[in-house]
Amino acid sequence: MLGALMLAALTFNTAENLPVGLLKLMSEDLRVSLSAVGLLVTGYGVTVAIASVPIAHVVRAVPRRYVLTGLLAALVVSSLVAALAPSYWLLLVARLLTALAQALFWAVMGPVAVGLFAPGVRGRVVGALSVAGSLALVFGVPAGTWLGQRSTWQVPIAMLAVLGLVSLVTIAVLLPASRPEEEPAAYATDPDVRRFGMVLAAGALSAAGAFTGYTYIVTFLGDVSGFSPSAVSVLFVVFGIACLAGVSITGALLDRFPQSALTTAVSTQAVGMLGLYAFGAHPVAAVMFLALMGGALGPVFMTTQNAMLHYAPGRTDIALAANSGAYNAGIAAGAAVGGFILPLADVRAAFLAGGLLTVGSCAVLLGGRLLRGRPERSARP
Repeated sequence: MLGALMLAALTFNTAENLPVGLLKLMSEDLRVSLSAVGLLVTGYGVTVAIASVPIAHVVRAVPRRYVLTGLLAALVVSSLVAALAPSYWLLLVARLLTALAQALFWAVMGPVAVGLFAPGVRGRVVGALSVAGSLALVFGVPAGTWLGQRSTWQVPIAMLAVLGLVSLVTIAVLLPASRPEEEPAAYATDPDVRRFGMVLAAGALSAAGAFTGYTYIVTFLGDVSGFSPSAVSVLFVVFGIACLAGVSITGALLDRFPQSALTTAVSTQAVGMLGLYAFGAHPVAAVMFLALMGGALGPVFMTTQNAMLHYAPGRTDIALAANSGAYNAGIAAGAAVGGFILPLADVRAAFLAGGLLTVGSCAVLLGGRLLRGRPERSARP
């Protein structure tokens, strides 16, 4: 069952990011600009940010088996429509349907997955799901890009439908159709409205900081660090591997240090971004700080998701939807901030701004811990 949920996480995250690797192929085939194809990614994130909480509220009483199979059915259908789309606009509609499904998927999947295990190992379960999601950057998108370059861009998108169908059938057969409020992880272990709000704010600020710079990382590595286009492609793999390593290490420690894990991830991201700003002109330093940034990016979202399972003041699925919405709103805001800065200054300024926003996220977390005045407690029962 956990394997099917991990496959679904990999498939959804690959679907979200695959157009980045197929940008040129799609632009040429559909005869639209690169920015129009980029809207397939931007519009996806905005849709997730806006729709997460409202959709989670609408289906709050529906058994999770039916919700998950419905979401995966939407992924399968939208992927097939996207692969067969004769026009850009139909492709955009298909992408938005996938985004609506993903908006709810991360909210529902978390409580279902951790509810299958004892409370003392839930952090590791969240870590396993995050590893699966991170594999989209390390394996899913590169493999899809490779396949698209050797066939057409439609082929890897159609493959997403196949992967989604495997998850759908497994979940439909194995997952019980229990009432959502009766599931083991339907409610948080330590509800706290203030901590909930603190994590939401810190996650959104961290996402805004990361994507203020990361959205323009290709320009930075080329213009500031002096890497060739082929070297930049290799560095993207390095970034993805660092992200995978980060979530793997953090996931192993999340049950023991649930609060410190989030603070550490955000602090590492701040060091990586400010290091790129200060020392990014030196290639060796640029690689080192890029790896630090990559090693923090995945763990930040993972640890905020885990925090929702601890601090949600109501149902955990609604809290997880709020966290996903806040994080995606931060992504969209960060990309916009970076886009505003670029015409006014060089690309290094975007990393300075992103690093400072991330420092603001650190301040929110540290301020919350000082006000709380309590030592960290293990999540183990």
